[in-house]
Amino acid sequence: MIADILKYAEADITLKRLLEKAQDYARVYVFAKKRQKGCDGLGEMTNLKDEFRGVLDELMEYCKEKKYTLDSFSPDLDELSDAIIKEQDLL
Repeated sequence: MIADILKYAEADITLKRLLEKAQDYARVYVFAKKRQKGCDGLGEMTNLKDEFRGVLDELMEYCKEKKYTLDSFSPDLDELSDAIIKEQDLL
């Protein structure tokens, strides 16, 4: 999915900005997840997950509006954050 978005983002500045925003949220999400210990900060982690999910939803909605075809979309935030961060150097 991320590879497809990167392909479309080459010619679509709005999509590129949405992807960069998703990358920023992915980095924060991964960092916070690594730092969380037990139940400490569980509320903040829940808020981060909700915000990250919102950014991803915004990105996916934009892709649907533009009729960009994407490969499978994983609802797992951990998988998505890893994939987004992995591809960050391609922008």
